[in-house]
Order: sequence, then structure tokens, then C-alpha cells
Amino acid sequence: MFFLAEYINMTTVSALATTLFLGGWRAPWPISLWSGANSGWWPVLWFLIKVFILLFCYVWLRGTLPRTRYDQLMALGWKVLIPLSIVWILLTATIRLWKNQGLTSSVVGVGIIVLVLLVLMVTFWDNAAQRRATETGPQEPVTPEAQAELAAETGNPTRFPVPPIDLPHYHGLEVEPVTPELDKASQKEVTGA
Repeated sequence: MFFLAEYINMTTVSALATTLFLGGWRAPWPISLWSGANSGWWPVLWFLIKVFILLFCYVWLRGTLPRTRYDQLMALGWKVLIPLSIVWILLTATIRLWKNQGLTSSVVGVGIIVLVLLVLMVTFWDNAAQRRATETGPQEPVTPEAQAELAAETGNPTRFPVPPIDLPHYHGLEVEPVTPELDKASQKEVTGA
């Protein structure tokens, strides 16, 4: 039922995007020159073809791209998509205002120059941030001893305790203890019990 609901949502969004952005039931441009392209059953065919193209893109992207972590998806939304949509709304409102009040070429030229400079500034800023991150290199992992010292100094632990990832029992391997004392010591180290 969950998969069915997901695919119904994909179909609904594809139909909505077709209606809003792809011309809905009207024929695509070269075919729309034919006078009978938008009569009879043809509009249903054009609508379904556009919906199936969008569904194909959905399935294709989902099958070929690796799964995105939730923090990456949130970063994409907050850092890229929302600012881009705000800039797009402002750009659309500005162009609409200019058209209503009389558009001159000098104003358009200044607007294009400002937009290009803004895009270049954002691009160089992002490239510089990535360059700084690669120059500093990976951070050394904090050892438990250093973490305990820092917690004792500040009275505030810096991280949550995380068990080590590469223990044999995480991979389904059984480890034979040499002595029962060693088994209890390793169990206490891993589980804290």
C-alpha cells in the first residue's frame, strides 16, 4: 500500500506539472502547427505522453542516483532551492514591473550585469569555501581520552559515545575468547555493561 501510494503521488505530481508547466493537453510545438492536433482524442494523448515522460524521468532518476542522506537533502533545499526560488520570484516581479512601466534597454542591461555579477560572486564564494575545506584536510578523530579530558575541563561532553564500527560481531563473525576474563573485558568495553 505504501508503494502504491508513492506511485500514485508520482503520477499526481506528473499530471500537475504537465498541466502547469508543459502546456497540459495541448500538442507540443512542432505538432501544434497542424490544425487538427488539438481536437478529438488528441489532447488526451498529448497529456498522457507528457505525464509518462515525467514518470519515466522519476523512475530513471530514482534508479540511477544513489540515495541522498537526509542532511544533504535539507542542505540542498535550504541552501540552494529556497534562495533560488526567492531570486526567481524577485526577478519575475522586477521584469513584470518593468514591462508595466515601460522597459528600456539600459535598465535591462544593468539588470543583466547585476545578475551575472551575483552569479559569479556566489560561484567564487562556493569555490573558495570548498578550496579552504580541502586545504585544511580531514580532521583528526578525537580519542576517548582526549574527549574525557575535554569533558572534565569544561564539564560538558563534546560528543555522544559511539561504538566502534569495525567490530567482528557487526559483520556476523563470531569471535572465540581466549579466556573468560577477556570475554568479559571486551563485552564491558563494547557495551559499557
